[in-house]
Order: sequence, then C-alpha cells, then structure tokens
Amino acid sequence: MNKISTELKQGIKLHCIKTDLYKTDISCIIITTPLKRETVTKNALIPFMLRRGTKRLPNQYLINKEMENMYGASFNCGIDKMGDNVILKFYIESISNEYALNNENILKLNIENILDIVFNPLQDDGILSKDFLKIEKDNLKNAIESKIDDKDFYALDNCIASMYGESGFGLYKYGYVEDIDTITIEEISEYYNWLIQNSKIDIFVSGNIDKKSVKQLLIENENIKRLRPRIENYILNNEYTESKQIVEQEKVIEEKMDVTQGKLVIGLDILSNLENLQAVSLVYNAILGDGANSMMFQNVREKAGLAYSAKSMLVKQKLNIFIRCGIQIENYEKALEIIKCQLENIKKGEFSDEDVFNAKTYLISGIKNVEEEQDTEIVYYIGQEISKTNMSLEEYIQRVEKVTREEIIELAKSININTIYFLRN
Repeated sequence: MNKISTELKQGIKLHCIKTDLYKTDISCIIITTPLKRETVTKNALIPFMLRRGTKRLPNQYLINKEMENMYGASFNCGIDKMGDNVILKFYIESISNEYALNNENILKLNIENILDIVFNPLQDDGILSKDFLKIEKDNLKNAIESKIDDKDFYALDNCIASMYGESGFGLYKYGYVEDIDTITIEEISEYYNWLIQNSKIDIFVSGNIDKKSVKQLLIENENIKRLRPRIENYILNNEYTESKQIVEQEKVIEEKMDVTQGKLVIGLDILSNLENLQAVSLVYNAILGDGANSMMFQNVREKAGLAYSAKSMLVKQKLNIFIRCGIQIENYEKALEIIKCQLENIKKGEFSDEDVFNAKTYLISGIKNVEEEQDTEIVYYIGQEISKTNMSLEEYIQRVEKVTREEIIELAKSININTIYFLRN
C-alpha cells in the first residue's frame, strides 16, 4: 500500500499517498459528521460559504488569483452522502514542485491555502460573513429545487427516503428548502465552529511527496494547532455494523408527475452474514445489473426491449442494492415481472461460469483503474477510512477473485425486496 496514515491529534488524521504517476499534487480535507434532519441543511451551506473567502484572502477574486499564482491550481469543494454520514470535502490540485519554474514550494502553498479556507474563514468575532450566507442560501435553494429536473436521481432519492425516512441515509444531502430561511448567521457560525472542533477530520495529500515533510508542515501549521483533540463523532457503516430485518411485504410507492418515461427503482436489502460479504455483494451486483454483460442489461433492456436503461447499484455501507430502470409507463408490470425473474434465477443458480468470470473481470479492471486517476484513488481511501476497512487495492482484488459460485447463490437467497418505487404520469 502506498498510503501511510498518522494521527496528528485524536480524531484528526493525515493520510499521505505517495505516487509518481502524476505531475500534480492534491491536498484534500474531509470533515465527516452524522446525517441529522436538524443539521443537514447547515452542512450543505458551509462548504460553499467557506469557499468565498478567508481572513487572508477575503473574497473569491483573491482566492482565484492565489490559484493562478500557483501555476493555475484548482480549488473545489462539495458534500457527499456516505452511509449515515455527510462528508464535507475541500481540495486543491496544483503542479508538483519539480515542475515549478523558480523552485517555489507549491505543495506548501497548496496545503497552507486549503487549511486556511477550511479552518480560517473570513469571520468577525467568530461570526461568518452575512453576505456569503445570503448568496449561498439562494444557490442552495436553487440546487434543491432543481433535483426534480433529473428524474433518474429524483426517483432513486425518493426510494431511499421511503426506505429510511428522515434520518441518516434517508436524508437528502443538500437538505430542505423549508429550513433555509430560518438559518441565521449566528446559528450557522456557531454550528461551523462546533463542527470543526468536534467532527472527524481527515487530511489527504497525494503526489510525489516527502511524507515526513508534509507531516511536519501540518504539525507546525497554526490552523492545526488551534484544533483540539476529539472523539470521532460519526456513524460507522460497513458490512459488519449493518443489520437488516426481513420485510414480509414489500412496500409499493407510485408517484405521478408529468413525465414521458417511467422511472422504476427497486430497493433490495442484503440479509447475509457471509465472511467475504462485500466482495460477494460486488460480484452479485455485477451479474445482476452492473455493466453491459449483466442480466438486467441483457434480459430486460436488450432481449425484452422493456427498458431504455436497466442497471443496479450496490450501496455497500448500507447493504442495499438499487435496481433502476427507465421504461415506457405501460411496460411497468412486464418489466417488474422480468426483473423479479432475474432475482429468482440467480437464487436458483441459473447463471453461467462465464457470467461470474465477466463480473470479476469487470470489477477487477475497475479496481486496477483506481490508481490511474489521482482523485479516484483519494476517494477510494476516503471510503476505506470512514468504513474502517482499510483494505489495499491488492487485497480488494484478491477478495473479488476468491468469490465462489456457491457464495453468490447463498447471497442471492438472502436478498429481500424492500421497496418498489415507480414514477409515472
């Protein structure tokens, strides 16, 4: 493994990823906190407020100018939902020091700037900028309201919400419009200061770097010095922490909207306790609906011609699989029947050794490609850290390779339909 992790303070970790495959360095800060109805909208506002100015660079113009002075470095931020947690992410990508024309220490500037943006924002007596809040409230409201424009995502999100309700994984990562107007600058400032002093913080630095120098740079940074040790305040999700109950009667939800194409989402629970559960689930999902060789693609889309799109996705943190199809509305019953048939066929072992081989080849190719893209490799290690699995890519491949036909059938027998959601006109 080319990653070395060290604890700077309790609850604050540095992860150095040494690689010479790229001409760039990336520094990334991840703040992880539980998804809660009362804070989800505040969490969505904070990254976009912080990007607007620091004490040293109090507006976006100066931040952009600083990036230009770093040979056109790029800064970005956002939020993601990972199991029952939300992660606030910030990163800067810049050229490696060896490509600087005047021997500047670009990596040092990279790290210092990202730390400033996250931990030293523009404040007045601990209060964030009221102007920044107003702008980002409007932007967030537009983002939430535009969710309905992407009907595929809208249907998936509504299916998840119906399964989990207004807690944890069921919450929309950008929050809710009705909360936005009630959030005051004092309230979000207090919450921001609580967040950075109490949440799990992970700092990733990737590139052709000297790990000792990076660690020393962080230890000596004033922003890090101001952070206090903390107990990691987040919810651990992995195949060992999740417990599913058998749903005796699947929930069927039908929503009507002015659409020309129906969106069918089927939420499945995985109730297995297999030893190699994550890898077996990956192979099962690849056979079912992940890729052009999958049963969903071949039988529902290609042979039956019932779907414009037919696929499935595994959410390993929550032991769920979501089948997603875009269909003609009148084909709902036929499509549902054939999809259920695919689930039963895998339970009965009605799939070939070639299906297993193709699924493993597809997955292993994807795992190998992780190291080919710098930001993808960081995302992989973020997931490993938050789930506490800390599996190397080599071990990941080995686990996929050793999945057996019998394990796939055993897993298939544990699959239970939880919710069927259909968006139609």
